[in-house]
Amino acid sequence: MELEPAEAPRGRRPRGRSRAEKSAETRERILDVAELEFSKHGFEGVTLRAVARLAKVDTALLHYYFDSKRGLFDAVFLRRAEVLNQDRMEALDRYEAEAGGAVTVEGAVAAFLLPVLDRCANAGPGWRAYFALIGVVNNTPVWGGETMTRYFDPVIHRLISVVKKALPKAREEDLFWSYHMLSGSLTLTLAETGRIDTLSGGICRSEDIAAVAPRMVAYAAAGFRAVCED
Repeated sequence: MELEPAEAPRGRRPRGRSRAEKSAETRERILDVAELEFSKHGFEGVTLRAVARLAKVDTALLHYYFDSKRGLFDAVFLRRAEVLNQDRMEALDRYEAEAGGAVTVEGAVAAFLLPVLDRCANAGPGWRAYFALIGVVNNTPVWGGETMTRYFDPVIHRLISVVKKALPKAREEDLFWSYHMLSGSLTLTLAETGRIDTLSGGICRSEDIAAVAPRMVAYAAAGFRAVCED
């Protein structure tokens, strides 16, 4: 009699996880722990020893995988930056192709913002920690700017190139200043500090991304036009 596809031959135990699979799972667990710690304490407030303890591994393993604390931080930052950048690049490419010669500032800004805000609205603890980390990094003067440049500049330049199609007479400096102010709004929103909850007496909630998204698109688009068309 033939075995059913899911039935294992008698006397043979199911194959366990390979060494490579176990290694990948351990590495991901370390990154998850480090992500949360960096988001709460910043770069300087985290030690490899503390990450190793929380991840239940030997500190030597962190050096093996990541070489140094900066190497660990870069791995944490890159892991989700790649996903965000791909989402936004695809959204901007798709919008530009669909709009043809009728590109608008609102459409370009929405293509840039909504992939991030949609992910934030449906994020689990890992993504929420990462978004909080972006807020920390974007406000760190010593090395934060260099980190944001390394991981996010290509997609930002892509946004500006699409916006420029809607505002062909805009000066370069006005486009970049407008993005600078958009970036501040976005990172503050992603951090979900609860500040607006207190300020508004509970009328607004920092985790209410559905309320934030259309308002941020409208606010940012109006800002681009006000600055760039002056």
